[in-house]
Formats: sequence, C-alpha cells, structure tokens
Amino acid sequence: MMTGERLMARPVPRPAGRPDKKGKAVPGIVVGLDGSPNSERALDWALRHAATLHTSLTAVVVHQVAKSYWGHEPVVGAGDVSVLDQLQRSAEEMTQRGLGRLTEGKPSSVQVRAVNGFVVEELVNASRDADELVLGSRSTTGLTRLVMGSISSEIVQHSACPIVIVPHQR
Repeated sequence: MMTGERLMARPVPRPAGRPDKKGKAVPGIVVGLDGSPNSERALDWALRHAATLHTSLTAVVVHQVAKSYWGHEPVVGAGDVSVLDQLQRSAEEMTQRGLGRLTEGKPSSVQVRAVNGFVVEELVNASRDADELVLGSRSTTGLTRLVMGSISSEIVQHSACPIVIVPHQR
C-alpha cells in the first residue's frame, strides 16, 4: 500500500486556455464530477459556458481514498488503480455525452482528469489553476445536510477562484 501518493489514470497537461488582455494563457473552467445527475447538469452548464467564452474545460473526478490515521494523508492501495481507471472512463463517457448535447459551439479544449485523494482538497487544488470552478448542488435539505455536511459548502470556503453551483433540477 502506498501512502500519500496520487495516481492519475492518464497524464493530462494543464489546459492552454484563452489569452487574457496581456496575452498570457488563462486556465479556463474546471468542473467537478461525481457521476450523479446533478454533476451531469453542472457539466452541461460548464460546457455551454466554456463554449460561449471560447475557453478550455477540465472535468475532474476524484476517487475518495482512506485517510492515514497518523498523517491525515491519502492512502492509496493497489485496488485504487483499477477504480481510478474506471472513474476516468466513466467521466470521459459523461463528457462525450455532454459534448454531444451542445448545439452551438464547443469549448476550445476539453480534458478529463481522474485523481485519488480527498474530494474537497483536490477540487480546491484544481481551483488554484482555474478561472472558475463549477459544481452541482446536492438535493439534500435540513437534517440530511446538517448530518452529512456539504462538499460544496467546504469548497466555497476554500476555493481560489469564483465558483458556480448549478442547482438540482426541480
């Protein structure tokens, strides 16, 4: 078992993005995926928004791993590699379906990243290299949200860029 090591199914270069007013590359939009209908709505919104802005989009899916008792670091086991590969494929399929639903324009580039780690930490890290972070909301309310906590709420508190929370379908 490896401790504290992150694995990626496929290495993905940082998106080139669109140039800003000074000619420097702007990273683009990052969207967090978890396979839920709410994250698919967030992906669709992010794809349309990236197409409108003519910028890149990076979809990030995180395989939540165990936390080391001693160092509070991610603990990645041999079985996590196959799970990460499956998450990568599923996120790529979801992204392809989303691209197929676009009616006008496309983002300048689209990439999918799958990582092992802690969801909040990985999405906050991704926000450091993004113009905007897009997340789907949960459809929980009241006691359920209080007991379970909210990943979106935690990310909002620590994000390094603006965040869009796409509401669930009513």
